[in-house]
Amino acid sequence: MNATASVAVDPITVEVIGSSFASIAEEMGEALVRASYSTNIKERRDCSTALFDIEGHTLCQAEHIPMHLGSFIGIIPHVLKRHPIAEMKPGDVFIGNDAYEGGGTHLPDIVLAEPVFHDGVMVAWAVNTAHHSDFADRGHAHIYQEGLRIPPIRLYDGGMLMKDVQELILLNCQVPRERLSDLRAQMAANRLGVERVRALCDKYGRSTVLAAGKALQDYAERKMRAGIASIPDGVYRFEDSFDNPEIDEPLKFSVEIAVAGEEMTLAFDSPPQMRTGFNMVYTALLSTVYYAVKTVADPTIPPNAGLARPLTVTATQGTVLNCVHPAAVNGRIASCQRVVDLIHGALAQAVPERVIAACSGAVAAATFMGAQPGSGDLWVYLETIGGGSGARASKDGLDGVHVHMTNTSNLPVEALEVEYPLTLLRYELVDGSGGQGRQRGRHGPAPGLPRRGVLPAQYR
Repeated sequence: MNATASVAVDPITVEVIGSSFASIAEEMGEALVRASYSTNIKERRDCSTALFDIEGHTLCQAEHIPMHLGSFIGIIPHVLKRHPIAEMKPGDVFIGNDAYEGGGTHLPDIVLAEPVFHDGVMVAWAVNTAHHSDFADRGHAHIYQEGLRIPPIRLYDGGMLMKDVQELILLNCQVPRERLSDLRAQMAANRLGVERVRALCDKYGRSTVLAAGKALQDYAERKMRAGIASIPDGVYRFEDSFDNPEIDEPLKFSVEIAVAGEEMTLAFDSPPQMRTGFNMVYTALLSTVYYAVKTVADPTIPPNAGLARPLTVTATQGTVLNCVHPAAVNGRIASCQRVVDLIHGALAQAVPERVIAACSGAVAAATFMGAQPGSGDLWVYLETIGGGSGARASKDGLDGVHVHMTNTSNLPVEALEVEYPLTLLRYELVDGSGGQGRQRGRHGPAPGLPRRGVLPAQYR
């Protein structure tokens, strides 16, 4: 059984409940970080949390990683295609990660979604994702080389753990103890979200909370329309290159942005999808667009589904920026960063004072594997390297930060050396790497080379 909004709510109530949604999502995120086991989540905070309405529209995403919205907006529709709401019950938890049948954007980001029931009536979804970093040492010619593909299936059925499903997942992981602990942290975060939403319904009434969710999305739409209307009408085009050592020559990406009154259309062009992990599924493109346009139109727009309504996004299927099965997608974040530069480059022609200069435009990742001394247990360590951020209209950029779609942190040296049998030899910024100018882009890091642990022959 589900419920629909049927009452009128005043703006103050909408604001109060909207702030409660934001608080719940942020609290879920803190619970996930604090309860997790892996350094990638507890230190680098490579995770995100959100609340969705019954139909799968975003009510609020915590201020974590914009890229993860691509997984969130995909998984609920896939769940609903496979599992009717009428068959759901309290305690159900769905797990998924697949880019084509699971609503994900790459396989390491495993999503847990739990329906929220209030007095037997379904009212919302509590959702989170965490990057499980031991999906490593894989090929990236196509999706079948990149790890275990999980469609949206029940991990818990009415509160009962589906042990065979969990065992199947853990058997395909290189560090199963770490994965199990992180999955339990994800469960704890969602259960916290469920309890908080129920308490909100107890306090204000279920119908009022549902109506406020609808009103918040309408408000975000109005804010986005107003932000777009403040950009001069016109057609703005921008082209740039995407370069990486894994490809033979730079790829050309381009965008044409048409602003007409309160609406914006973004049409992307890119080469055919490739046998590399840089391809993006459509939901990854959407999350990138929503972030980049929001930063220019109005950064204060509430992060919910309403902001997407005035935007139309197109890209030819089967291309790098809108790939189809069986394209590999593990490194999609690098392409997403370049798409942000495309959008900002085009809109800088209209509102240059609102746009920062291009940032590092990439995400460099390094993965180390080895065996723990004594026990011989495998360990996997993932580090994504931030760069410098671009200059702002009136200020310099920032040194050594993750920008735009990632928003994670580095792993502190102290934590690295405690957790892994590694010694970091050097970690510093490259002086002058941000370039010159009245306002300067800032320096990127020059990470030292850690001594790699010894990997047993059977795993080489």
